[in-house]
Amino acid sequence: MFSITVLYFAALRDLVQKSEERLELPARISTVELLVRHLESTRPELAGRFGSVRIAVNESFVTLEHALQSGDIVALIPPVAGG
Repeated sequence: MFSITVLYFAALRDLVQKSEERLELPARISTVELLVRHLESTRPELAGRFGSVRIAVNESFVTLEHALQSGDIVALIPPVAGG
C-alpha cells in the first residue's frame, strides 16, 4: 500500500464535492492509467469523464504510463470554458 494526494479541479471538483483527498492505494495501482480506472470504479460520478482530462503529477503533466510513487500529488484538470 502507498498513499497519494489527488487534487480535483473545476467540474471534477463539483462532481466529487471535494477539492482534494488522500488515497491509500494497493501496490497494483502503479500507473496513472490504473489510478484513473480505480477512480472510475470507486467513484461512479467520474466514470467516462477522463477522456479530455489533463493529469499532472507533482506539478508536471504526464502520460497515462507514468509510474506513481508514494507521496505523489496528482492533479486532475478537466477542460475549462470561459470568456
